[in-house]
Amino acid sequence: MALTRLLEKLDLSPLDNQAHADKATAAFRELLNNAREIFDDAYRNGWEIRELVQGRAYVIDHIIQAAWGVFDWHASDEISLLAVGGYGRGELHPHSDIDLLLLMRKDVTKENRESIGQFFTMLWDINLEIGQSVRTIKQCRSEALKDITVATSLMESRTLVGPGSLRDEMIATTQDNKVWPDPEFFTAKRDEQIARHDKYYDIDYALEPNVKTSPGGLRDIQTVAWIAKRHFNADSLDELVAPGFLTENEFSQLREGENLLWRLRYGLHLLSKRKEDRLLFDKQRDLAAIFGLEDDDKSLAIEKLMQQYYRAVATLRELNDLLLQHFEEAILRAGEKTEISKINNRFQIRNSYIEACNDQIFNRFPFALIEVFVLMAQNPDIQGVRASTIRLIREHRELIDDDFRHDIRNTTLFMELLRSPHNLTAQLRRMARYGILGRYLPEFGAITGKMQHDLFHIYTVDAHTLQVVENMRRFRLPEAEENFPIAAHIANKLPKIELLYIAGLYHDIAKGRGGDHSQLGMDDAVNFCERHHLSSWDAKLVSWLVGKHLLMSMTAQRRDISDPEVIHDFALQVGDKLHLDYLYALTVADINATNPTLWNAWRASLLRQLYLSTKKELRRGLENPIDRADRIKDKQESALTKLSDKGVDRDAVLAIWQNTDDEYFVRESVANIVWHTESIDEHNRNNPDQETLVLVQDTTDSLAEGATHIFIYTINRSHLFASSAAAMEQLGLNIHDARIFTSAKNYCMNTYSVLNSDGEALGDNPDRIAEIKSLLCEYLAEPSAHLRVPRKRQPRKLKHFGQQIEIDLINKDEQDFSILEVNGIDQPGLLAAIGKVFAEQDIQLLNARIATLGERVEDLFYVTDENDQAITEPDKIEVLKKTLMEELTT
Repeated sequence: MALTRLLEKLDLSPLDNQAHADKATAAFRELLNNAREIFDDAYRNGWEIRELVQGRAYVIDHIIQAAWGVFDWHASDEISLLAVGGYGRGELHPHSDIDLLLLMRKDVTKENRESIGQFFTMLWDINLEIGQSVRTIKQCRSEALKDITVATSLMESRTLVGPGSLRDEMIATTQDNKVWPDPEFFTAKRDEQIARHDKYYDIDYALEPNVKTSPGGLRDIQTVAWIAKRHFNADSLDELVAPGFLTENEFSQLREGENLLWRLRYGLHLLSKRKEDRLLFDKQRDLAAIFGLEDDDKSLAIEKLMQQYYRAVATLRELNDLLLQHFEEAILRAGEKTEISKINNRFQIRNSYIEACNDQIFNRFPFALIEVFVLMAQNPDIQGVRASTIRLIREHRELIDDDFRHDIRNTTLFMELLRSPHNLTAQLRRMARYGILGRYLPEFGAITGKMQHDLFHIYTVDAHTLQVVENMRRFRLPEAEENFPIAAHIANKLPKIELLYIAGLYHDIAKGRGGDHSQLGMDDAVNFCERHHLSSWDAKLVSWLVGKHLLMSMTAQRRDISDPEVIHDFALQVGDKLHLDYLYALTVADINATNPTLWNAWRASLLRQLYLSTKKELRRGLENPIDRADRIKDKQESALTKLSDKGVDRDAVLAIWQNTDDEYFVRESVANIVWHTESIDEHNRNNPDQETLVLVQDTTDSLAEGATHIFIYTINRSHLFASSAAAMEQLGLNIHDARIFTSAKNYCMNTYSVLNSDGEALGDNPDRIAEIKSLLCEYLAEPSAHLRVPRKRQPRKLKHFGQQIEIDLINKDEQDFSILEVNGIDQPGLLAAIGKVFAEQDIQLLNARIATLGERVEDLFYVTDENDQAITEPDKIEVLKKTLMEELTT
């Protein structure tokens, strides 16, 4: 036996004949240290994890038993020492709690007070991480009645020292049917699991999961084991095989998944040198190395490790569902009156749960593997699948082969599912959990558990994909009209909503294959459409959506959508309003499913502006773009009319506009031109000696869309952008857009779109607005003195990704400006640092697109040299890039 060979390396003789406490403590501590080294070395060398976890418990048993023998115990036949909880199961990871119960038939604490104190002190002194309690049998019953956690811990106890009869009596009095009767115990444990899953948003695929408590983790296995032990008196899960609650294969899958989680947990404790159950980024890297995984062209070692984890927990959740459903039927519904209603010759509803009419249904009618989910989607009163049918589905999913995938009955049923009125995503998730979706759509199976090691995507590709479809479904619910007004309107008007769902299923289907996943996914989408007998037009639309699914978000975030040429170019790529509608709905669903922090009021307003401007352009006709001069003239005339209505003198307006250039009128809205001009006129009349004006105003009344505009009007001078950015950093404002206008007459009219740290616009807050104006005026009065912001402590998870900064300068032949691209992990003072370099090297900033994607920034700066020309000299480009890199990484 491997454990025997392992223990042969460990000399247990110091446990014998230790009568003196001081000598015993030193000997036990040395033994414990030796044991840790031997076991940890065995772990690194790939020993069976079960041998290590149980072997550690075996060694600790012997140390504790020897320590007990050092002391004198009064009424020793009335006292037992029990291992409880995980230690009671005989499982110990390097820094797991060692929970002990000193159990007494009657209270003899007083007589043994000195020995009890010295015993537990010794255990602490030899560096055992113990948790202890001292109780009589009667007290155990009282505590178990009050707290199901205590009842559960006692249930897993075993005797280390003393008469085993005490434990037998304790079990008898704490496990009778008056202490947490079986139905109450089951319900409490099931509800505990639901609450625990809810803490993780019921997502198995978090970036940094907890191997113990996350959905599909070790606690899910333990929950099943506790219920089995309580109701069926099963000491281990393999005892559920004989009565038919588990098959041999299912038990093997449970054991395999548990072994992987144990290997991960053991490694986490070893690497952290403390109890740590979270798979943090830095530990993922170290564990991947221990597991012998390496990077390659398609994926990182970390991604391979996490795919193993995600696939394991998916299987464990599937088995957990199966067993809990079994237990519910056996425990809660055992005496329930049976009500059966037949659906068809293959399925019936038994007490609100669907079941196959007999165990040969899937053999005789393989299409029923899809039909069962269609029936649930069509009947919202069906609460779930009976355990026996879940098992039949699992046992027959191998029937899904290429012939099955092309069978007209199955393709028709799957399209019927996509058109179903109820719970589509619940059924798709159930299909994924039972292993049906990944077999019916092998390309979906390939992305199951696939993660992307960055701070932008917080879910695995398959979890993200199903969340996209769920978001699309939500657009059709009444509450979406407030949070996603345009998407809700579109989703309820689309002629074929199922085409949107297919695009959602396939938009990221080619992730991890290498190459452009958007282009690769187009072929898969076409193949799906052809296999499901969709028209050529439908297939082209779905394929186009997959290929262009990033187009709208990238245009909104990285290009100046106030520029009519940008809108015209985007409209040419979209082609018509129907494509625009589908693309908008897909884009909003995708962003919201990538990372919840990505969707904020500003991003919503950008997409809304792009959508409405493009719709207007399409209505005008792509062959009739507005001339630049006509656009400027139209805006100026509209603004003059509105300003005249407000009583602003025409000559004063024209005088102000003499300090601007045409670009200002091209890119600013009429509303902003009116707001700026009226405010500047009032400022000139009332505060002629103050050269700087700062305005603050929300862009919209809607809570779901918009940002706050900060407008600065002043004479141009060095470090203006840098000090403005530093002030806003100091104020806790996140800049999402910057429109920088510096006229030939050296006047600056700069507008920054900002959000608070919570992703919301400022709203009506006079004190906050006054604070912003005051600090900006202070910084802008002497810009060069305010270029730095205090360094803040970087969040732990960002440190793992390092200060990777990518800097590129792009020149195009037809442009008289350069585009500087800065990508990397967000950090305090980044914009101020960039502005400082611009000022020092005489770089003129024309415009900026600030895109914060989760914890990552992808910023674009439209710049010229001191002569208002593109920066093309190789030496100057190299110096600029080098200086920026040094500034941003030190």
